[in-house]
Amino acid sequence: MEALIVSTGLVAMGEMGDKTQLLALLLAAHFRRPLPIIAGILVATLSNHAAAGWLGGWIAMLMGPQLLRWVIGGSFLAMAVWMLVPDRLDDAAAPAGAPRLGVFGTTAVAFFLAEMGDKTQIATVALAARYPELLEVVAGTTLGMLVANVPAVLLGDQISRRMSMRLVHVIAAAVFAVLGVLTLANVGSLL
Repeated sequence: MEALIVSTGLVAMGEMGDKTQLLALLLAAHFRRPLPIIAGILVATLSNHAAAGWLGGWIAMLMGPQLLRWVIGGSFLAMAVWMLVPDRLDDAAAPAGAPRLGVFGTTAVAFFLAEMGDKTQIATVALAARYPELLEVVAGTTLGMLVANVPAVLLGDQISRRMSMRLVHVIAAAVFAVLGVLTLANVGSLL
């Protein structure tokens, strides 16, 4: 249960202001069809994070516990720094005119590609390396993506005007930093 809760919280905070959240806003404004957009986000995130989670579990098997602790702790600290760098939507990830794949297909493909090498995908790899409960990690990271992106799809314009993305990024960076320090200090019962 801990893996699910930590994964959900970290990814939900990490996704605030991220390029995939910006993509969700753009898709919602462009297509104005929230249900296929949300379904596309779900499918893309599940497939992307399942692969990332598998990679994290594989990395954990390759390393001994001491090396793994340093790699995970360092990864969390790197994520803390990365959280402070604002994202912009790449032109390649922006949806074009009329979708050939439909709203669902366009969203699924755009989200899957936008997540490649993204903060939340890297966080999923690190979380899966830290927690052996792969299903809980993938479910948590996927839930975290939905927690951040469904409101963006449904209420995007209103939310972005009222929430300080800088503050959300600073809080997420602090959480990643605390996890990194606790991991490096080998405080296993807290993680």
